[in-house]
Amino acid sequence: MEQRRLGRGGPLVSAIGLGCMGMSEFYGPTDEGEAVATIHRALDTGVTLFDTADMYGPYTNEEFVGRALAGRRHQVFLASKFGVVRGTDPGARRVDSSPQYAKRACEASLRRLDVDHLDLYYLHRRNPDVPIEETVGAMAELVAEGKVRHLGLSEVNARTLRRACAAGPIAALQSEYSLCTRGLERDILPAARELGVALVPYSPLGRGLLTGTLTSVDELAPDDIRRGQPRFRGANLLANLRLVQRVRALAVDIGCTPAQLALAWVLAQGDTVIPIPGMRRRAHLEENIGALAVTLTDAQLRSITAAIPEAEGDRAPDLSRLEK
Repeated sequence: MEQRRLGRGGPLVSAIGLGCMGMSEFYGPTDEGEAVATIHRALDTGVTLFDTADMYGPYTNEEFVGRALAGRRHQVFLASKFGVVRGTDPGARRVDSSPQYAKRACEASLRRLDVDHLDLYYLHRRNPDVPIEETVGAMAELVAEGKVRHLGLSEVNARTLRRACAAGPIAALQSEYSLCTRGLERDILPAARELGVALVPYSPLGRGLLTGTLTSVDELAPDDIRRGQPRFRGANLLANLRLVQRVRALAVDIGCTPAQLALAWVLAQGDTVIPIPGMRRRAHLEENIGALAVTLTDAQLRSITAAIPEAEGDRAPDLSRLEK
C-alpha cells in the first residue's frame, strides 16, 4: 500500500483511507456484517487511515468502528471529529466548537470507540462566534494529555486555516474535493500546501456521482440524503449525468473504471492529498484501491481537468456555509 505523510513532518498513513460514515446512516439501508468485512479487508490490504465522527449515526458509528477494529487497533490510524451536535430530531443540527465541548466530546468519543487515544482529532465544523484560537488551544491540551496525537480541521476557509495554524500544529484539513468539486483550488488548497497541512478529501467520488452507476434519484433509498441535495435534482442531475458520460469515456481510453479515474485524478493532485472515499462493501473497496495502480500522465491530467467542469448545483446544503 502506498503511503503519504499527514502534514509536514507528520506520520505516514495509507494513500487512500476509508470513510466509515455510510456504514451507519445517510445512504440507505446498512449491512453491518458486510461493513465489518469491508473494514477487515481494508486492514488486510494495508489501509491504515479510518475516519469516523461522533455525529454519524448519530453517535453510533464510533461504537461500530470500535467493535470492528477490536484487536487490531495497532494497525490503525484512527480519526474522529467533533463540533456538530445532533438531538432527538434527526434533521436538527447545531455547531459547538467551544473549548469546553471539545474536551467533553473527546472523552465521549474515546469511550464509544473503546480506545485510549485518537490519532487524529478534527473540528468537524466551526461556530464563527468562537475564535478558532480558543478551539485549537483546547484541542492542543488534549494532545498534551495524551488523548489525541494530531489535530485537524474540516470545512474551514483559508483565513481560518491560517489562524488555526498560528495557534497550534494542524496536520490535516478535511474538505470535500473531487473532479467535480474544485472550489477549494482557488485559495484553500494553496494555503494548505504553504502551511504544510495535508488535504484529506471526503466525497472524492462526488457522493457517488463519478462512479457512473447512478442514473436517477429514483434508484436511491427513500432516506438517502442525496435525494435532497441540489446536484442530484432536476436539471442539475441531467447536466451532471452528461458530465459523467465524459468521465466514463475517458476511463475507457485509459483502461480503468470511472471511479478509479476520479480517484486517480485526486491522488495526482499532490502527495499531500489523501482521499477517504466512503466504502460500505468489499467490492467497492477493491475497485477504489485499484486507483493506486492508475498512473496518469501530465497530458492525461490536463485533458481530464479540461474536459470535466464542476458539477451543476450547490454541492450540498452544508454547514460549511458558516465559513464563507
